[in-house]
Amino acid sequence: MGFYGTLKLIFYKVKRKLDHGPDGRPFSSGKKHCKGNGYLSPASLVQATTPTTFGDLRLANGLSAQRRRVTSGPPPSGLQDWLHIFQAWSGPERLLALDELIDRCETGQVKHMMQVIEPQFQRDFISLLPKELALYVLTFLAPKDLLQAAQTCRYWRILAEDNLLWREKCREEGVSEYSSRRRKSSSPPAETASWKSAFLRQHRIESNWRSGDEQEPMVLKGHDEHVITCLQFSGDLIVSGSDDNTLRVWSAVSGKCLRTLSGHTGGVWCSQMSVATVISGSTDRTLRVWDAESGECVHTLYGHTSTVRCMHLHGDRVVSGSRDTTLRVWCVSTGRCVCVLSGHVAAVRCVQFDGRRVVSGGYDYMVKVWDAETEACLHTLQGHTNRVYSLQFDGAFVVSGSLDTSIRVWDAETGGCVHTLTGHQSLTSGMELRENILVSGNADSTVRVWDIRSGKCLHTLQGPNKHQSAVTCLQFCRGLVLSSSDDGTVKLWDLKTGSWVRDVVTLQSRGAGGVVWRIRASDTRLVCAAGSRNGTEETKLLVLDFDLDDRTKEEE
Repeated sequence: MGFYGTLKLIFYKVKRKLDHGPDGRPFSSGKKHCKGNGYLSPASLVQATTPTTFGDLRLANGLSAQRRRVTSGPPPSGLQDWLHIFQAWSGPERLLALDELIDRCETGQVKHMMQVIEPQFQRDFISLLPKELALYVLTFLAPKDLLQAAQTCRYWRILAEDNLLWREKCREEGVSEYSSRRRKSSSPPAETASWKSAFLRQHRIESNWRSGDEQEPMVLKGHDEHVITCLQFSGDLIVSGSDDNTLRVWSAVSGKCLRTLSGHTGGVWCSQMSVATVISGSTDRTLRVWDAESGECVHTLYGHTSTVRCMHLHGDRVVSGSRDTTLRVWCVSTGRCVCVLSGHVAAVRCVQFDGRRVVSGGYDYMVKVWDAETEACLHTLQGHTNRVYSLQFDGAFVVSGSLDTSIRVWDAETGGCVHTLTGHQSLTSGMELRENILVSGNADSTVRVWDIRSGKCLHTLQGPNKHQSAVTCLQFCRGLVLSSSDDGTVKLWDLKTGSWVRDVVTLQSRGAGGVVWRIRASDTRLVCAAGSRNGTEETKLLVLDFDLDDRTKEEE
């Protein structure tokens, strides 16, 4: 056994004697004679040039070979002879002798040994390691522990702020953003801080969403007292559509109305947006394709013979559903109608499109699956006993919500009904599906979370802080669920636990006519379309920014 092993065993035995007392019984909790800090074996960290004496160990720690000696009196006679005998013994013999010696020591003498030996194991082992190995050790720390480690000393700070180390932490947390969204400078951030900054920014945003201080939202007004019927949000552009026949394009940064998209002769009822391209559908039976940056109407799409009630955009194709019972597939870039899908016998209320298949739901209680290329109806999904108002489609499953209070899960390939989800008491007006997790909002004032593979309801989002009226809109965001309601609030829920987090928006006229009609959210912003049906709340958009530090820096 080497020197370190010997010293470690002595340390253990000395500590055990202090912890247990002279009779071998342990002291009661909180009454140990020594603190008993843990230690790491330096032999497991540094293999080369292992010290062989106590003085070598002190030098390896950067300490003087001299230490303060006991000066209570002259040394006992025969000390040198005793030391020579000790040195002549083998390693195991020395350990046996030390074991016997410790058992014969009084408490004060054991304390003296502890005071001499214990500091030798309180080594900065990270600084002794090669940098690559030290960084590897630090990868096992949680981000908050890395931040604490950076405050230890200068060298630990250098290690704990290593860019590649923080890149790994970003990867673990799913943070892919490398620089701040509003960074004005075109030059990249400092290489030594960029990934750490990205991680801390994402952490700050998450904290602001969940428990940020109450902030006054930016208020955007422009549709007078009309209802905002549809809302889109892309980058720094917000597009609102209204029954005043117009759409308005807003800056999410300044809150200014950049332009008004005029041309429809009837109310705008639905819209889709991709980057700066906006498609709108109206009661005037047309669709229009707009350039949101210039305000130009690029195409007017004629063909429907009644109100365009719903649409879904995928790539360069948009599918529209109408009260005329048909669906039409359009090429956005050319404005040409690619095909007409006929088969419903009542108004088409909702539609989903994945680029290959179209799924539609109507007031005829039916859900249909279409092939957009051949125009063939692949399946007619029958089972609902009232109007179908909402759809989700992920390529494998179709999920439909109806006025009959049920939600049905269908196999998109076979057309078979996989599950009937029951529990809601009224119309399911909105749903969102992501990785087999479905969130549904209902006129019964509740939000439910489902596993569509098992058909189980995982959570019902209610309780003392539940909505007091019909849920109007909902959205996934950052592991959270956002829900808006006729009660004039937007609530935040934890998707995993189903618990209420907080009310993000509360209208002054809540409970007295104030309504949040639509919500759209990105990682850093929430946009709400609000108003009332009785004049108690002005029609407006509310914009909340959860990337507060970036905004403050820009204003400065």
